[in-house]
Amino acid sequence: MQFGIFTVGDVTVDPTTGRAPTERERIKAMVAIARKAEEVGLDVFATGEHHNPPFVPSSPTTMLGYIAAQTERLQLSTATTLITTNDPVKIAEDFAMLQHLADGRVDLMLGRGNTGPVYPWFGKDIREGIPLAIENYHLLHRLWREDVVDWEGRFRTPLQAFTATPRPLDGVAPFVWHGSIRSPEIAEQAAYYGDGFFANNIFWPKGHFQRLIELYRRRYEHYGHGSADQAIVGLGGQVFMRKNSQDAVREFRPYFDNAPVYGHGPSLEDFTEQTPLTVGSPQQVIEKTMTFRESFGDYQRQLFLMDHAGLPLKTVLEQLELLGAEVVPVLRKEFDALRPAHVPDAPTHASLVAARDRGKAVEVAQ
Repeated sequence: MQFGIFTVGDVTVDPTTGRAPTERERIKAMVAIARKAEEVGLDVFATGEHHNPPFVPSSPTTMLGYIAAQTERLQLSTATTLITTNDPVKIAEDFAMLQHLADGRVDLMLGRGNTGPVYPWFGKDIREGIPLAIENYHLLHRLWREDVVDWEGRFRTPLQAFTATPRPLDGVAPFVWHGSIRSPEIAEQAAYYGDGFFANNIFWPKGHFQRLIELYRRRYEHYGHGSADQAIVGLGGQVFMRKNSQDAVREFRPYFDNAPVYGHGPSLEDFTEQTPLTVGSPQQVIEKTMTFRESFGDYQRQLFLMDHAGLPLKTVLEQLELLGAEVVPVLRKEFDALRPAHVPDAPTHASLVAARDRGKAVEVAQ
């Protein structure tokens, strides 16, 4: 099982000091956080994609390429890549290039985003969000698997005898997670292709996400990719820790109360009860995260949001120390002990290449 962090790259005022970082400071902080994630033994760093203030990660592959040069083991991903407003040709080429630079330590999460104005900025209609996601991924999927593509669809100019360059590393496309917070159509899409489904369950009560994940698992089996419990699932989470739980609540409360997304809304206590947010001791984080398996079944990737709402870099790095030293080692051991042998690990480039080669060996034998 993979454990890691994801960032939305918000530039937010620290409510305890009244100061917001500059864009440069925030970008550099995200790089420092990624390096720290590898240092403390985490598996994944994922960045969002946004094209509007107060967010800075408008070019995820640029950032991930820079991080790739400064890390050796960390899996680099997105959370999310906008499949609706990016050109599938550009996604295909950008992530194949990143694959080569990062020696395969790359996957990506596709999504529609949650910022409505981005659609007209890129010449798209938000009312076509689902059809765009479906058609654009169909093309992206082909561009990575076919050397020469002829294409005609509703939302872009036709392609004639087109080859995306560079070709994917070792002839194997990056693994794709389809991210969603509300759309059964996206769960269906992930199941159809046998891709991963990432439920960013940090805002809604768990019953909503249980239904989405159950749908994905059933349809994954329906399409012949494996049994329902072998489907590839990822989950979001949010944590803030101190050795003493009362200290954690006291320190985090002003950040929660003023956060751009949920500030001035539900109380910290209500939000903690109804969502994956855990504010407390490392042991409390372990206990709550273990309940995710009870709700959603065995899954392959757990990403935590830790660097938002104006939290200073020093505090985030302290959080990562606690996560890497006291939380993730226990979670690894517990999850591994509970997971049945037939449930797969999270895909990596090496495992995808090996699966491709096994398939070729079977074809030859037949």
